[in-house]
Amino acid sequence: MAANQDGVLVSGADNGTMYFWDWRTGYNFQRLQAPVQPGSLDSEAGIFQMKFDQSGSRLITCEADKTIKIYKEDDSATEESHPINWKPNILKRQRY
Repeated sequence: MAANQDGVLVSGADNGTMYFWDWRTGYNFQRLQAPVQPGSLDSEAGIFQMKFDQSGSRLITCEADKTIKIYKEDDSATEESHPINWKPNILKRQRY
């Protein structure tokens, strides 16, 4: 797990999936599947460690397929090109 100063929290799974969360609201705004190094087994898709760099815009991961990957923020993303459709169910009471 890693967090930056903008309130973005990233969690990684043993299958190579990364979930990007808004720390303040708990909203999962992006999911990403880390690509496995060619020649590696599917079981080597896990993410061992992740950290943001000092700028907070690049995510560095250490993965089970013996690679280190650097992911950078998409500067061209806008609300129109990457819409967020969020309807929180946390605020609604559900009947059982």
